[in-house]
Amino acid sequence: MKSCSSIPTALIAVTLGCLLASGADNVAPPGFRALFNGRDFAGWRVPPGDNGHWKIVDGVIDYDAESEAPGDKSLWSEEELGDFVLLVDWRIKATPYVNPGVPYILPDGTHARDVTGKEHRLALPDSDSGIFLRGHGRFQVNIWCWPIGSGEMYGIRTDPRTSPELRAAVTPRHQADKPVGEWNRFEITVQGKTVTTTLNGVTVIPSATIPDLPAKGRIALQHHGGKDAQGNWNSPPSLLQFKNIFVRELK
Repeated sequence: MKSCSSIPTALIAVTLGCLLASGADNVAPPGFRALFNGRDFAGWRVPPGDNGHWKIVDGVIDYDAESEAPGDKSLWSEEELGDFVLLVDWRIKATPYVNPGVPYILPDGTHARDVTGKEHRLALPDSDSGIFLRGHGRFQVNIWCWPIGSGEMYGIRTDPRTSPELRAAVTPRHQADKPVGEWNRFEITVQGKTVTTTLNGVTVIPSATIPDLPAKGRIALQHHGGKDAQGNWNSPPSLLQFKNIFVRELK
């Protein structure tokens, strides 16, 4: 295996990966700037009434999926972004909830069915979060434990108004997630109406054009999950950590 120092400089994506791998956490690589400083929530809006469930632990954003905020519980950036390349490192800490209804998603974005027409559903350990783009949860790049892999745009894929072509475009081409507990890296490029997502160096969404994508908006780290009266999780929780959140604006 080649070391970072021996890789040709013409391979820009690989070189960038080497720079990030060798650099300190939360220090932006050349051409990027940090949206998270590793120390506090400067530049971010912690949901009012959260009561410390979004917190910073050892230089990472740590969430326990139990925000007490009465409204939106997701963590939003202060800044609005237009066209950009976003780098985000994330990891799922644990999967204490077994999701009984994970679908078997086909390459065209539809759900596989048996000979009677009933959807195939799987019971799998699951956690759930994502990156909201341009100010709205509909435009989410998902993070979870589904076999289709992270990176899909669930709000687009599952909308009955979505065309077959777009449904296929926002469905991951590959499952590139690392095991639960390990760090993953998204590279999300948003330019005009088009979103391209790379996960751990693998392009999972190549150039999906989304007609109703706003021109500009904030990003967010998604809250998901809740507990029943007995204190048991009733849906996949966002037991996530985030770091190395960098942006390069495109002109």
